[in-house]
Amino acid sequence: MDFRRITINIAGRNYPLNVPAAEEETLRKVGKQIESMIKDFEASFDVRDKQDALAMCALKLGTNAEVYSLNNEKNIKNTNGRVAKINTLLEQLEK
Repeated sequence: MDFRRITINIAGRNYPLNVPAAEEETLRKVGKQIESMIKDFEASFDVRDKQDALAMCALKLGTNAEVYSLNNEKNIKNTNGRVAKINTLLEQLEK
């Protein structure tokens, strides 16, 4: 696996990382999104401490991930229910 050494800047600090080449673009994109969120929190809530802004980012990202997970589970259950109905209909057609 091809690894690359990159540096991501978040909240004024550089974080050197060794990452798989396939993940480099994603990590850079996420780093920029976090920087953008920090700026939004600083502007919207008059946050002056980077640690507070980072904590707010963590809460928002964690909440988004949990909502996505719950929606995904709901979609899987709905899809499984539909597949079961289709299977029942197909079984009835076979008779």
